[in-house]
Amino acid sequence: ETIRNLIEDTGIDAAIPLPNVTGKILAKVVEYCKYHTEHPTPVSEDKRDEKRTDDIIPWDQDFCKVDQATLFELILAANYLDIKPLLDLTCKTVANMIKGKT
Repeated sequence: ETIRNLIEDTGIDAAIPLPNVTGKILAKVVEYCKYHTEHPTPVSEDKRDEKRTDDIIPWDQDFCKVDQATLFELILAANYLDIKPLLDLTCKTVANMIKGKT
């Protein structure tokens, strides 16, 4: 949604400024979006599923096997670019990392 708005505001031929997203992180975001466009996951209407942290598909688990700095940059990028499924995934990954630690 954010990128669509930027394209509409600046025109299709103009460079799109993404000051909060590095090239490395943008490449990961594009990889995520491309995979989920080609392999859509069924959307659950059950609100309880949003709070689950044990329902991450294997591809997403592998995607999130990155260092903590990259994971936090992905969270910031997903939030800035308004990509809710990626934001949910990365936040669930952090929640799973925290689970069991006191």
